[in-house]
Amino acid sequence: MSIVLQGSTSGSVTLQEPAVAGTTVLNLPAVSGNVLTDTSPKAGNVLQVLSTTKTDTFSSTASSFTDVTGLSVSITPTSATSKIFVILSIAGVNADTTGSTARVARNGTGIGVATSAGSRNAGGTGEMYSTVAGSVFLTYISTVLDSPATTSAITYSGQIIAGSGGSYTTYINRSSADGNNNTYSRGASSITVMEIAG
Repeated sequence: MSIVLQGSTSGSVTLQEPAVAGTTVLNLPAVSGNVLTDTSPKAGNVLQVLSTTKTDTFSSTASSFTDVTGLSVSITPTSATSKIFVILSIAGVNADTTGSTARVARNGTGIGVATSAGSRNAGGTGEMYSTVAGSVFLTYISTVLDSPATTSAITYSGQIIAGSGGSYTTYINRSSADGNNNTYSRGASSITVMEIAG
C-alpha cells in the first residue's frame, strides 16, 4: 500500500512500499530537518567513488610527464560545485639516477604539484629513486582535492617523468633488475577518485 502526502498548495509525495518479503522498518528521527537525496546532498557527503588498479608493469624514458598506461579513471561530477578527492598510489623506481617523480593529472594537465623552481621537475611525490641497485622499488602517494567546476566527464591519471632528461628508465610496479626469482617482487598501483558534495 502506498501513502500519498498532498502538498499544502499543490502536488503530492508518494511513499511507495518496497517490493520485498517480510517487514521493513524505517525509523524517523525525532528532529526537524531536511531529507538528503542524491540531488540535494549535504556539503561534504561522498557522492560517488571510482577506482582503477594497475597490476601489470610499465616503463618510460620520457623527458616530460607522460601517462602511465592503465593508471587512469574517469568521473562525471553530478554538480559543478563538487570537489574531487584524488588518491594516487604509484609503485616504481629509477635506480640509475635521481629526478624521476610522479604526479596526478586532470585531462592531461598536472595538478597538486610543486611550485616550479628553475629546471627542477615539479611533481606531486618524492623522487622515485633507490640507492639499492636493481632490487628495490617503493610506493609513492599523492593526494589532491580538486575543484574542476564542471559536470562534464573528467579523466584523472597518474603520470611520471624519467630522471636526467630521460636518459634513464623509470619502472612502474617492478624493480629495475626484475629478476625472475623470489628475491624480487612485483607491485600494484592505483588511482581513486571521490566526488565530494560542495
